[in-house]
Amino acid sequence: MSRGASERLGRGAAALALAATLTVLAGCTEDMSDLRGYVAEVKQRPGGRIEPLPEIEPYATYTFPERPMRDPFAPLAFGAPAEVPAAAQNTGPRPDPTRPREALEDFQLDSLNYVGTLEQSGETWALIRAPGGTIHRVQEGNYLGQNHGRITDIGPREIEVQELVPTGQGGWLEREALIALND
Repeated sequence: MSRGASERLGRGAAALALAATLTVLAGCTEDMSDLRGYVAEVKQRPGGRIEPLPEIEPYATYTFPERPMRDPFAPLAFGAPAEVPAAAQNTGPRPDPTRPREALEDFQLDSLNYVGTLEQSGETWALIRAPGGTIHRVQEGNYLGQNHGRITDIGPREIEVQELVPTGQGGWLEREALIALND
């Protein structure tokens, strides 16, 4: 391309850019009297009432009484026995701490199932299913449950159990429980 041709092309492009700019600027000079009139009208309207901010009540503080109280950050001691005279603690039934524990004493009494009886050499045995599915053979005098329960009678429909339950004051209370035959 020759030098004259490129100069003409450059001038043509410049003229085209100038024409586009003038067209855009001409669009900005439109009549905006209607917009200015609307803004003036809105400014003339009376202002609305603004509600006052709600009154904030002062924070109520708590003053701890001067008498000694339990520390609110100390862990709770549920089941902690109250002070009971030593004479009251040593009376009544008590579990034997030297007795060896039996296998069924690891389970809650209500998780054990009475599934049947077995008679052998004139002795009656009860068949108890533990939560793992194992069947245990027990008789009167055996222990089961987590409350030192001792079997007192094996009947055809139920097993009677005598449990020792802590009173929470250092003593023990005897309680009867039943395990019904699981049909």
